[in-house]
Amino acid sequence: MTAAALFPGALLQQWRLPATLVVAVAFSLVSILLLSWSRTRRSRRRPALNLPPGPQTLPLLGNLHQIGPLPHRGLWALARQHGPVMLLRLGSVPTVVASSPEAAREVMKTHDVHCCSRPAMSGPRRLTYEYKEVAFAPYGDHVRDMRKLFILELLSMRRVQAAWDARVAQAEKLVLNLTRAGANPVALNEHIFSAVDGIIGTVVFGEIYGTEQFNLQFLNILSQVMDMLGSFSAEDFFPSTAGRFIDCLTGVTARRDRIFQRFDAFLEEVIEGHLNTAHSEQHSHRNPRRSDLVKALIGLFKDNNASTVPFTRDHVKAMLFDTFVGGIHTTSITMVWAMAEMIQHPSVLKSVQDEIRDVVGGKEMASPDDVSNLKLLKMVVKETLRMHPPLTLLLPRETIQQVNIRGYDVPANTRIIVNAWAIGRDPDIWEDPEEFNPERFMGSDVDFNGANFEFLPFGSGRRICPGMAMAVTNIEFILANLLHCFDWELPEGARKEDMSMQEAGSMAFHKKTPLLLVPRRYQTSH
Repeated sequence: MTAAALFPGALLQQWRLPATLVVAVAFSLVSILLLSWSRTRRSRRRPALNLPPGPQTLPLLGNLHQIGPLPHRGLWALARQHGPVMLLRLGSVPTVVASSPEAAREVMKTHDVHCCSRPAMSGPRRLTYEYKEVAFAPYGDHVRDMRKLFILELLSMRRVQAAWDARVAQAEKLVLNLTRAGANPVALNEHIFSAVDGIIGTVVFGEIYGTEQFNLQFLNILSQVMDMLGSFSAEDFFPSTAGRFIDCLTGVTARRDRIFQRFDAFLEEVIEGHLNTAHSEQHSHRNPRRSDLVKALIGLFKDNNASTVPFTRDHVKAMLFDTFVGGIHTTSITMVWAMAEMIQHPSVLKSVQDEIRDVVGGKEMASPDDVSNLKLLKMVVKETLRMHPPLTLLLPRETIQQVNIRGYDVPANTRIIVNAWAIGRDPDIWEDPEEFNPERFMGSDVDFNGANFEFLPFGSGRRICPGMAMAVTNIEFILANLLHCFDWELPEGARKEDMSMQEAGSMAFHKKTPLLLVPRRYQTSH
């Protein structure tokens, strides 16, 4: 999820080192050069490998300078010169970039068992309590066990019903707030983010997530966590000792520790609140049926002796980290892109609204049962995910042993990046790939479940996103109600041709400028 952390081309330009640190940094860089030279000499003694092609590298930086602020686009441009399996050196880290369905298939299916680990990265390591979660942890028994647990707790029948209750409540709140706006333009991205946050927050934290003070406190902390994940850390690209030294000098380590302490203190407060509530309910029988993800996870570590999977207080917090980081930001971004694309394509917008209003009929809002019948809406979501995948670059993998990808040798401990954005825009795969055309999926079996390697918004194989089903359900239900309940217009004087579709971001890439639209309440006929 950390595109900027993986490819900090733009962030390198933002460094402003105090003059007193320049000598120390220079000393670190010289140390890196000497270590790199030593490794190069050792590598010359090894048998020759048929390595993938790639661009020339610079000392120290490798290819970092060639990536740019939009890494998925920078890597796609390089891949068109050097091929769909390309070798880069990011600092001192050898990295293979896969930019075709065939290469992605070999990484995530043919050699999945040997390409499914994660590289060690300083930010995620700290924020996930030494990898006690699923997304960033190196592959092994722990990831398999925690993944099963995550899916069981998040997708159990009780949790699914709780999610639907939260979706309906948040959709009603969203429609009410937009109705109150009248004919005034609204920043739709803010309203969508608030709705998704409300859904995930209620499922995870339960009833306490209804208070405004709690919401604002958590959103502020979460924003800092997301920013930290997208920031540059020298330790991730250079030998650990020198990298840690540079991070200390530049203040990255201190900032990461401050954010972690705030995040940890907040989650400790939540856990203590749930423990106290559970004690109170046990003695007073107050609201004994209330359940949320925190309560379920707390039950696991309290009953740890009965489990074959070691589960501690830190595991609870790490699992909450995964749920929020993966569940709010990317889902909201996808909905904003979908609305922006439909505004730019009025015929698509009208067709989708006609379908929704025909299915929903005279009801004020779309219901959960309506969504399964909205075929065109589902195609809009697919087309949005093709053009704007939640993670333009899938989370990096790392080879456990040497593999062969499309005829090239990829040594053990090589970082692998799958460019999902490039695959979704490849003209050899998709007709008119830059055109937003949901009907391309009509009658097509291509889906985002990881079986079709030309369409990988959620990844595939052992590291496919475990929250995929919940994310798509949230997207479809919220969009159905936005499109049923309102007719959407650009602010007075604005034209769809002038609407910016530029990207920005560090973790997932969002629409650079806010999506300002006028919601006009649609009057249903009874």
